[in-house]
Amino acid sequence: MRAVQVSKPNGPLEIVEREVPKPGLGEVRVRVEACGVCHGDANTKNGTWPGMQFPRVPGHEVAGVIDALGQEVQKWRVGDRVGVGWNGGYCGHCQSCRRGDFFACTQTKITGISFDGGYADYMIASTTALARIPVELSAVEASSLLCAGLTTYNSLRNSGAKAGDVVAVLGIGGLGHLAVQFACKMGYKTIAIARGKDKESFAKKLGAVHYVDSQSQKPAEELMKLGGARVIVATVPDATTMGAAIGGLSVNGKMIMLGVPHEPLQVPVGPLVVGRRSIMGWYAGTSIEAEDTLAFSVFTGVRPMIELYPLEKAADAYEQMISGKARFRVILKTK
Repeated sequence: MRAVQVSKPNGPLEIVEREVPKPGLGEVRVRVEACGVCHGDANTKNGTWPGMQFPRVPGHEVAGVIDALGQEVQKWRVGDRVGVGWNGGYCGHCQSCRRGDFFACTQTKITGISFDGGYADYMIASTTALARIPVELSAVEASSLLCAGLTTYNSLRNSGAKAGDVVAVLGIGGLGHLAVQFACKMGYKTIAIARGKDKESFAKKLGAVHYVDSQSQKPAEELMKLGGARVIVATVPDATTMGAAIGGLSVNGKMIMLGVPHEPLQVPVGPLVVGRRSIMGWYAGTSIEAEDTLAFSVFTGVRPMIELYPLEKAADAYEQMISGKARFRVILKTK
């Protein structure tokens, strides 16, 4: 089979030929049809994740079909359409798992980091990592919904916001264009914040009722004119931009950080205390939450906007994503 691997930290993405792997106990083999190229793949490319072992195949937005079962696999069959996201499985026995916090499993596996991911014709996955893909979604559509879609949908539905509340989406790129769609479909008064007037018509086409140009306007002031945001979903990996928007939170408002800046976030504590405002991060989610995301996307018509590349052009696809030139989601297709 073909696989795209990284052989050492900061090494190139190189296409190689490998033996088709065999699934072990509680595992399945997935014939990959599509795999998203995500900023999280930089952890594999650069070797920055603790304990990384090389060579490693990146890719944690995987959609395909089960084509082989390992021992003791139940309720999954050859031919099932499945997806695998960032969470590559959990033990079910540690204290976090026993409390139902499977995402925080002390032995959690991360797809494309702990084990080989989806930049390949085939991959092995634990059954605890599998999400069923509805027939209404193509593999290409499902792939990025398994990460970018899951992260935005799951954070919003757990945000505490109610229908009719003001929810702002900071940044309308790969994550943000999905967050705006989900927020609108959930009944929130959705405000899109991005750089430049040129994005306004697009944001409103996605469903935003108001647009804030962060180049010519101050997002915090504009949000307060609307009564303040109950939730700000921060998708941009920029601490300065995040910090400048916090002042737009309403009383009891919450900023949910999905983007991960390299620099620390500097925040005045006073407004947090007197207004009971808060800041939190959000982890993508588990396989059943991925299924929820796919089902909601089918029901409401939420879809990612994508740029397609063949598997052998993985290096070009990665560069398009990491350079910031990709407008939305970059997807590798194996055929």
